Amino acid sequence: MRKLEGKTVVVTGGGGGIGGATCRRFAAEGARVAVLDLSLEAALKVADQIHEKGGQALALRCDITNRAEVETALEQVQAQLGPVDVLVNNAGWDVFRPFTKTEPAQWDKLIAINLTGALHMHHAVLPGMVERKRGRIINIASDAARVGSSGEAVYAACKGGLVAFSKTIAREHARHGITVNVVCPGPTDTALFAEYKEGAGNPEKLLEAFQRSIPLGRIGQPDDLPGAIVFFASDDANYITGQVLSVSGGLTMAG
Repeated sequence: MRKLEGKTVVVTGGGGGIGGATCRRFAAEGARVAVLDLSLEAALKVADQIHEKGGQALALRCDITNRAEVETALEQVQAQLGPVDVLVNNAGWDVFRPFTKTEPAQWDKLIAINLTGALHMHHAVLPGMVERKRGRIINIASDAARVGSSGEAVYAACKGGLVAFSKTIAREHARHGITVNVVCPGPTDTALFAEYKEGAGNPEKLLEAFQRSIPLGRIGQPDDLPGAIVFFASDDANYITGQVLSVSGGLTMAG
């Protein structure tokens, strides 16, 4: 990808499956990567993998639902890696059950992590990008936001909100040289998907059903996502903003 070398990239949920793969790919492209995660151990593991390959990475514990922690983490990023050029809002959490079986406390947690946390990150990063007249933001939503997903009502609502928010921020900040785009993963072999399978009661049957329904015939892997994410961050995507791209093996083909 063009002109990612030397850029400072922040990835939330960077210690997870998709987040870790994304961090490693940015580092391979020559970027300086801040790996933010609620688990410092997970963030350090990804940062060590990047260091072993000769890349630059900084691991930080950050609860994105806590604005003070977000501010502190970004201060450390700027001090050690430089101003943020690229923000990837990847952190997420879900609970898999019918809406009427959920509780308000779960809604609060889902909204805090999947929507409010991303708002904190945007609000903290955007002023610097505006001042420098450049920036790339890639928000990781879900195909649940585009077509719905049984057992994920509140999660889908949060991700749908993130899509609408992304389009609005893209409009507000286009004049500042900032682009905002969305990547929507389909079913992907992560820890979150493993929880989803277990909650279904018959994991193998559910996996087979997904594989039959996906035109490319398999569940996505974390390494299937970074190409799209890094593309939106690169100069190859200079003239693209406010767009939503599914990476789902063809499971969804929303226009």
